[in-house]
Amino acid sequence: MAFPHRPDAPELPDFSMLKRLARDQLIYLLEQLPGKKDLFIEADLMSPLDRIANVSILKQHEVDKLYKVENKPALSSSEQLCFLVRPRIKNMRYIASLVNADKLAGRTRKYKVIFSPQKFYACEMVLEEEGIYGDVSCDEWAFSLLPLDVDLLSMELPEFFRDYFLEGDQRWINTVAQALHLLSTLYGPFPYCYGIGRCAKMSHELWRNLEEEEDGETKGRRPEIGHIFLLDRDVDFVTALCSQVVYEGLVDDTFRIKCGSVDFGPEVTSSDKSLKVLLNAEDKVFNEIRNEHFSNVFGFLSQKARNLQAQYDRRRGMDIKQMKNFVSQELKGLKQEHRLLSLHIGACESIMKKKTKQDFQELIKTEHALLEGFNIRESTNYIEEHIDRQVSPIESLRLMCLLSITENGLIPKDYRSLKTQYLQSYGPEHLLTFSNLRRAGLLTEQAPGDTLTAVESKVSKLVTDKAAGKITDAFSSLAKRSNFRAISKKLNLIPRVDGEYDLKVPRDMAYVFSGAYVPLSCRIIEQVLERRSWQGLDEVVRLLNCSELAFTDMTKEDKASSESLRLILVVFLGGCTFSEISALRFLGREKGYRFIFLTTAVTNSARLMEAMSEVKA
Repeated sequence: MAFPHRPDAPELPDFSMLKRLARDQLIYLLEQLPGKKDLFIEADLMSPLDRIANVSILKQHEVDKLYKVENKPALSSSEQLCFLVRPRIKNMRYIASLVNADKLAGRTRKYKVIFSPQKFYACEMVLEEEGIYGDVSCDEWAFSLLPLDVDLLSMELPEFFRDYFLEGDQRWINTVAQALHLLSTLYGPFPYCYGIGRCAKMSHELWRNLEEEEDGETKGRRPEIGHIFLLDRDVDFVTALCSQVVYEGLVDDTFRIKCGSVDFGPEVTSSDKSLKVLLNAEDKVFNEIRNEHFSNVFGFLSQKARNLQAQYDRRRGMDIKQMKNFVSQELKGLKQEHRLLSLHIGACESIMKKKTKQDFQELIKTEHALLEGFNIRESTNYIEEHIDRQVSPIESLRLMCLLSITENGLIPKDYRSLKTQYLQSYGPEHLLTFSNLRRAGLLTEQAPGDTLTAVESKVSKLVTDKAAGKITDAFSSLAKRSNFRAISKKLNLIPRVDGEYDLKVPRDMAYVFSGAYVPLSCRIIEQVLERRSWQGLDEVVRLLNCSELAFTDMTKEDKASSESLRLILVVFLGGCTFSEISALRFLGREKGYRFIFLTTAVTNSARLMEAMSEVKA
């Protein structure tokens, strides 16, 4: 039922060292302001900070009061203020307003700004413009790798996706390269490196430059991880746009898993309070169902409940000595398991209620039809109805994007009609969102009769011309045809199944989408690992518009043990979904690999759409 790892599966490296490094560096920075100080923390750094250094650790290092960075005057009476922020212009303006208010009041304090994960020149420029550059001291907290689980590291940079794939802003690439450099310093060198996508290529080149500058650090060391695979999110938008049906993905879609934990409301906890629950391998119940298709989860949980009851019932025939043992050794564990079990049963019931209300079966049927390319007219009608019933602006957008990418763009008539209906249904303020989706290649319109050939050939010449770097990005959305059908055929993404697909005993990675579709990103990784190169995949790479952007980099490594060669670090630039993680865990078990995941942030279809939206929810 659950996914046991093969007895011969390689051991995972211990990533707790990353937490210790981050904590020590933060403490070092805080101690540069000796004495009592107040700490202002940006909202989206609070959860990651909590996983690294909780309040009691901060208090030990003379942090007096904690404040949230928000747009209202700070009521701090401390003589020393420390700001822990992301490198954003609005944060600089906020800090400047505090410092300038103090100046007006004739008050002198010490100010320290700690940027995480790095500081940008633009931020220092703003401090200079505001006339406070000399009054504050600036530092970097290079914290860019948060272990969320034994095999999952996150950079917790959700803005990476919009900044890079929509705005073409390359500032986070240095952060990625630094993170890879740190990993290879601690766990490297990595003998085999593969990648696909423009961002992957730039990150790899910058990372290699860093390695060369500090040559010799990993020389002569035994590699712990044999392969590293870098993948851009825009190589595979389809997988990220699909509804998730594995348990962990569904929990994320329904309740939003944030920084490895989830807030279960009263409807799940069956009390009047919400509860914050950490979801990782330490939660024994969750660990057994996280990768399962949702249809199996209820059966598993009820079996678990029966087993638990049987263990409780054992105490009936015990004598005093056995009872004493039972209470001291087993009871605590059973109670903990009981608590987790009732939480996950509550979560399942809540998901079921919500999904029944949305008519989830019908939605999934439409998605599968889009993936397979059947009944496109019916699917389009379903999307129109979805828009007209005002089910949800984000959901309607997602379905339109899925239709567009699987069909290589919408025919002009459909594009105009869907767009008009959407704006009438959800409001004209969404107009800019359509422009963003078009630029990112998520929702595009086919040229009349799709005879783009003349323009296209000109554009694709530009696109493959490396010298036209900047023009490339402007034109790439024009030349970027998604070619999903052709890729799907080439890589056999839609399994041909005789009879029913048995979700209890999955036969391939397609089980994460009910047997209808193998995630493209995972299939690419599987194919490249089999070949240990891109050889024989030229046509696929061309269809993915990545002719110049797929690379292999092998270092001569005699010291790599066969164990390390079965460990694979997959780096998703722009976010990865829990469905992809489950699919690759399945592949690892089938082939005797273990996958480790590094992502700029964990994402799902709603987060992708929200990142592109100009209407803030």
